[in-house]
Amino acid sequence: MKSLKVSQFGPIQEGQVEFGNLTLLVGPQATGKSLFLQLFKLLVDISAVKAELRRFNLRWNSEITSFLELYFGEGMSAVYEERKTQIFIDRQQIDMPQYIRRRKKQEAETMFYIPAQRVITIRDGLTRPFTDYRAGDPFVVREFSERLHQLVQTEFAQTDRLFPQEGRLKKEYRDLIEKHIFGGFGLQTDAERFQRRVVLQGAGGRVLPFLVWSAGQREFVPLLLGLYWLIPPTKVSRRGKVEWVVIEEPEMGLHPNAISVVMLLVLELLSRGYQVCLSTHSPHVLDIVWAIKMFQKHQGDEADVRAIFGLSARPNLKSLAQECLQKSYRVFYFQPGGIIRDISNLDPASEEASEAGWGGLTEFSGNIGEIVSRVVSRSARE
Repeated sequence: MKSLKVSQFGPIQEGQVEFGNLTLLVGPQATGKSLFLQLFKLLVDISAVKAELRRFNLRWNSEITSFLELYFGEGMSAVYEERKTQIFIDRQQIDMPQYIRRRKKQEAETMFYIPAQRVITIRDGLTRPFTDYRAGDPFVVREFSERLHQLVQTEFAQTDRLFPQEGRLKKEYRDLIEKHIFGGFGLQTDAERFQRRVVLQGAGGRVLPFLVWSAGQREFVPLLLGLYWLIPPTKVSRRGKVEWVVIEEPEMGLHPNAISVVMLLVLELLSRGYQVCLSTHSPHVLDIVWAIKMFQKHQGDEADVRAIFGLSARPNLKSLAQECLQKSYRVFYFQPGGIIRDISNLDPASEEASEAGWGGLTEFSGNIGEIVSRVVSRSARE
């Protein structure tokens, strides 16, 4: 899929997203970013989604309203209006009910979705299976939670240490995560009610349970485990047939230094051949993308990319940075009022206010700067 166009879909009145290697969606809350990404997941993985619902004995009896409630969540079927909503995949219109109902050979999942609600996938340190949720909870949350549950309870069954772990992520990444997120603590599992509970462990074996972690640590651990799933500890670059990765609000709860670490991991996904979509409210995320686009435009090199993250000149990191300069980056602004605008140039001097303010993420700081400048000038005159 190269583009997805929708109209009259929930709060989205009209708009088209042309996907790059990294695609960012920005805009205020309740403008449809999450709905758009969930629709994207449904369209590329329809057979896998239906198979997963059936695996857990969830039935919709060919009723589109029931299916949409199961997928988007309770009360959300109204986002699709049969006589008004229009959906175009690569400029070809599809009939949504027919698309959902059609019989199609089961295909492997091609998109891995890390939702904004990821913190609820770990409760008191215990991962939660698909069946731990209500039928009306969003599918993308339940599926992601199931993946983490299987990872911790099965794939890591032979080890107690989850982080740091040799063979999982490059050493430079592990060092930055330890410094900026875990603060010297390791991520472990221990036994709790016959399940493996996730805890932080410090010097001397001191254990910190989930509820006393910082907000950033609680948000980051499910994201880290999702990245573990996407980055196998083998010479294989990608997991199965997965081609797309969606991460909603990767910055949640994190200090800017930690956000830089997360964006470095996103670039690692790009270097492995994944296409990545992010939704974000962080100007820090846009700063990094803007810098890389400026390097592309003004003959920047891999050393400039490494300088953003403070990376050494090791060959694997130089290769990563060089690959990032070859990727395409797209940014779309979901405006209040329902129009999606392409602001991929990220030009601060643009006459289009939505682009100059990078989808509203830099407008506040710019406005504050202007007000402070006026006050300083006024004070000097007096």
